[in-house]
Parts: sequence; structure tokens; C-alpha cells
Amino acid sequence: QVQLVESGGGLVQAGESLTLSCTISGTTSVFNAAGWYRQPPGNQRELVATISAVGRINYADSVKGRFTMSRDNTKNTVYLQMNSLKPDDTAVYYCTFGTFLGSKYAPSSGWGQGTQVTVSS
Repeated sequence: QVQLVESGGGLVQAGESLTLSCTISGTTSVFNAAGWYRQPPGNQRELVATISAVGRINYADSVKGRFTMSRDNTKNTVYLQMNSLKPDDTAVYYCTFGTFLGSKYAPSSGWGQGTQVTVSS
């Protein structure tokens, strides 16, 4: 059983930055990849960024050049640095841990409570 704890969300103005953190505890050895998702109000959850076991990072087109994902394996923590935030980035952000099946990220850790990011114009 694992537990995910996301933090770092908040209310910011457009153009500002936030850094999200997510720490996983419990049985973590089965996971070698991680991903950040977000769910905007009234919309489906979407994949924002993933990081593989070898550190390869992929981003959704909507956040490329503005968001940076990283990980600290010693702390079982992943981060999402978000710069130049836009109102369209407003969402609940979730992290997951999992693996890659070929080129497709497969989350398997379950979901944490998420952290709310609100960007005002």
C-alpha cells in the first residue's frame, strides 16, 4: 500500500510561478516512473508531464517550455516547477507513480488528494 501527498498549490496571478511537490511512501520499489496530471474545473483529468526511470521527461504541448518536472529518488519525491502560469493552468494537480509500457506511461500507485492551483488573470 502506498500513500501520495501532494503540496505546493495556491492562488497566483498570471505570469507567476509555483512549485508542486509529491512524496510517495510505502512500497515504492515497484515504481520506476512518475507523472503529473491535472483536472481543470468541469473537464477530464489530463497528463501534464512524465519522468521515466532513466530520467527522460515528456510534457504535454500546453506546458512545454513553462513547466519542469524533476525527481529526488533519495526523498521519493517528484516536483513540478510551473513558470509563466496562465488562467488555463487552473486545475487540481495530482501525481502518480508507475512504469512505462513501451512508450506509454502506466500509473499504478493510485491517486493522492491533489493540490489546487488557481491562476487569476
